[in-house]
Amino acid sequence: MTAMKSKVINLDNKAAGEIELSADVFGVDVRKDLLARAVNWQLAKRRAGTHKVKTRGEISGSTRKPWRQKGTGRARQGSLRSTQFRGGATVFGPTPRDHAHRLQKKVRKLALKSALSAKQADGKLIILDDATLKAPKTKELAGRLDKLGWRNVLIVGGAEIDGNFARAAANIPDLDVLPSQGANVYDILRRDTLVLTREAVQNLEARLK
Repeated sequence: MTAMKSKVINLDNKAAGEIELSADVFGVDVRKDLLARAVNWQLAKRRAGTHKVKTRGEISGSTRKPWRQKGTGRARQGSLRSTQFRGGATVFGPTPRDHAHRLQKKVRKLALKSALSAKQADGKLIILDDATLKAPKTKELAGRLDKLGWRNVLIVGGAEIDGNFARAAANIPDLDVLPSQGANVYDILRRDTLVLTREAVQNLEARLK
């Protein structure tokens, strides 16, 4: 596949040249089925799995047989801690477990390519020259983002995020900042606009080719 050219801007919304985007990463067919699988896989890994109900052996209460086996006219019972009694145990209820499941590396890679390509196809991929600030000023960064029209955005930087930029972005709602190795399908899809720095483009292309 041939490369695609994209404009590069800076945080002041001024032109900063052009960059070639690999069509193997940013121009593949969008596979919605793989996007769904990748998101489900990510969210399943995040689940705590700490839900728990008490079984019959864990309920506090008497171990005495409620009434004699025969002659009362009532159904036979062995314990007041059984499911049918008020305050009794729960049968087949949830117990602590790990919800994570496996997803092949090839599928994960193709899903990430699909997410990047979807943003590119929708015109919601922006290439930023660099994500750095001279001082960790939230008001200054928020003002720049407002002028750029970025309301709901994920910014992916290089191998490391500039400390000043990370601190300034921490208190801005609907703004996520990730290093390039942290780029993932769920975070890309949950934000309206995807912003990649030059270094992020290089790192992602090296990772996904």
